[in-house]
Amino acid sequence: MVRNKVVAAVEELATPLVTGLGLELVGVEYVKEGGRWYLRIFIDKPGGVTLDDCQAVSESLDPLLDEADPIPHSYHLEVSSPGIERPLKKPADFERFSGHRVQLTTFTPQDGQRKFTGRLEGLEDQMVVLILDDGQERRIPFSEVATARLKASWL
Repeated sequence: MVRNKVVAAVEELATPLVTGLGLELVGVEYVKEGGRWYLRIFIDKPGGVTLDDCQAVSESLDPLLDEADPIPHSYHLEVSSPGIERPLKKPADFERFSGHRVQLTTFTPQDGQRKFTGRLEGLEDQMVVLILDDGQERRIPFSEVATARLKASWL
């Protein structure tokens, strides 16, 4: 699919640039909304990103995208934080956010269930360890995780 190729090409261009600025590339999204194409770059760092971080990535990435030309038509480039309920994708994310509340969905049912919410305990032997809201520990194979996001807790 063309979208996947664009995302892969942009990730390859953006990763060294973003890490060179002391940031993490959380993800790349290439979508059509309201008749317009958007290329969204999500960045993060401990303590959160600033507008200056987003501007620096945008200004540095724009000429690289123009030169590599991975997108054959016009689009809007957006650089932002992944938000308070950021996705967890890489094994390192599951370690970094240990102790945080998460919502996780699996590809196939695990003991008859696909959606789980609880406190992330980390990743052990390729198993995501959760303490569910009912206090039970659940171990889910990392390879079975379809989506995982931080879950905001409001006091």
